Amino acid sequence: MIKHIVMWRLKDEAAGATKEENAAKLKKTLEALVDVIDELRAAEVGINFNPSPAAFDVVLYSEFEDRAGLEAYQKHPEHQKIVEFVGEIRSDRAVVDYE
Repeated sequence: MIKHIVMWRLKDEAAGATKEENAAKLKKTLEALVDVIDELRAAEVGINFNPSPAAFDVVLYSEFEDRAGLEAYQKHPEHQKIVEFVGEIRSDRAVVDYE
């Protein structure tokens, strides 16, 4: 089992929306991928409430059967649409993949 965790810091305003609006949109679109991408076994998206400057704004926890499944997910056209959106709204990103 592969776990894929990504955290983002979002810009205060981007793509015509506030940080809070973009966080909600990101959560909704990422969680919807479970019904679209077969290789994505599970996904959970959290929106941060911790005011610490060290905190990230949004976190994705996702699971895949194997590395090939993670790669297929990352190349999937619906995931690529989200990657494009995230590129507009994020200021920072961190990622961890592990077995």
